[in-house]
Amino acid sequence: MSRPAPRLIALDVDGTLLETGTTVPEVTARAVAAVRKAGHHVALATGRPLIGALPVAHSLGLDGVWIVGSGGAITAYASPSVRGGFRVHAARTFDVDPVVHLARTRMPRVRIAVELAGWGWRVNQEFDPGHLDGQQHVVTHLEELWATPATRMVLCAPGIGTLIEPLRQLGVTPSSAGLGWVDVTARGPSTASALETVRAHLDVPPERTVAIGDSWRDVAMLQWAAYPIAMGNAPAAVKALAKHVTSPIERQGAADALRALLDADATRPAAVRA
Repeated sequence: MSRPAPRLIALDVDGTLLETGTTVPEVTARAVAAVRKAGHHVALATGRPLIGALPVAHSLGLDGVWIVGSGGAITAYASPSVRGGFRVHAARTFDVDPVVHLARTRMPRVRIAVELAGWGWRVNQEFDPGHLDGQQHVVTHLEELWATPATRMVLCAPGIGTLIEPLRQLGVTPSSAGLGWVDVTARGPSTASALETVRAHLDVPPERTVAIGDSWRDVAMLQWAAYPIAMGNAPAAVKALAKHVTSPIERQGAADALRALLDADATRPAAVRA
């Protein structure tokens, strides 16, 4: 019996692999290791910035893993063998200057953070501990915020949601991430488009793609995957997009789903495996 083609398995992080922090439960880490040992590719696909996803990859013990971060704005290959621990494969950037100008004109006291991939953020004011992954560099001159194009920005102020439509008119993609908080990325990128780039690079057949997620932010990658899996803690409308619904996060449903994929490959003829 011939061995089936490797899968590309895209895993959301928060609400899928773990509830909080950066350490994945041992049972889930073992399941991820098992699918890798079986020859499958794993990608972490998350709204976290790269600096927030890297510790998760490390806790999984992944030597060589694709990371799609900031909702698809950045795609990187992470490995201890790569200088600095990661290599950016693709980044969708935008001009920070007009966004800063709009935000400060409308809300002079707005806090602004501009992502520095794999390190942290340039900020105009320090954010509270735990609000941003990585380190913070408070700029001396505001122009430092737009010194280079960015993959992601954060705008934080009471009522900042009122700027979502004006921001769209600047040609960027704003998204509300909580009361008084808006994320800004370039127009166009998504976890789906980034994962498709990874799939093509790895030469994985489209029918061998899998995604596991739990929230509205995961809709694009669930629709991209040939075999979408929703966590048991996902909203009903997200579950409706899935071909399979696994256990919720508190019962390590991602581990159950990964083991089921391995069982399917072990018990079904190669010609009909999906």
